[in-house]
Amino acid sequence: MTLDQKLEAFERAGVDGVVVVRFSLEVSRWEPEFFVETVLIDWLRVSEVWVGANFLFGRDRSGTFTLLRALGEDRGFRCEKIDPVRYKDFVVSSTRVRHLVAEGRVDEAGALLGHHYFIDGEVVHGAGRGRALGFPTANLQPTNELLPANGIYATMVAIGTTWHRAVTSVGVRPTIGDGQFTVETYLLDGSYDLYGKRLRVAFVKYLRPELKFDGLTPLQAQMALDCAEAETLFAQMAV
Repeated sequence: MTLDQKLEAFERAGVDGVVVVRFSLEVSRWEPEFFVETVLIDWLRVSEVWVGANFLFGRDRSGTFTLLRALGEDRGFRCEKIDPVRYKDFVVSSTRVRHLVAEGRVDEAGALLGHHYFIDGEVVHGAGRGRALGFPTANLQPTNELLPANGIYATMVAIGTTWHRAVTSVGVRPTIGDGQFTVETYLLDGSYDLYGKRLRVAFVKYLRPELKFDGLTPLQAQMALDCAEAETLFAQMAV
């Protein structure tokens, strides 16, 4: 998630205020005790601190939960640990989610997150090849660092507060052969003037890998099949 996405999530959760401590090389060298004294006590004046099960802090990650609790008892703040969230037989973690997204297993990532994995970005001008093929696409310039594996996905796209069913291509368009990486989204319910607008693309399910076709005609046929498969999926999901 980008910082803006995190702040949005905090707001949805009912958090009244957020303080962002910018991590720097200098901060990374602070001893655990100095971090507690400077950030938690002097800057934030905390009364309670809640951390995850594997929380470590301070220089070389030498600060442990046990140390933090002891410092809290000495300096007058409460420290508690949040139990791991489990899904089926394993612990949900950001590392596991990142691996699933990077492998294109976006439906599994969504199950762990509690929502579809999404990216934000601005629509920029492309070469217009999608429109020439009969599938006008919005070319997204993503702000998220983590993108799903190259391939074709059934997605939901937010334009403002309205969600639209879509098919999204992530990759290098091997049939066209220009080698340029793009994130291109085709809205299934019509064409919109989206240049310069910010979109949110939520990845519902991986449909297929990128393929190189012998010309544009078989590519068009496959794109039509992709759209039909996505429509069937959305109908089953009542989206």
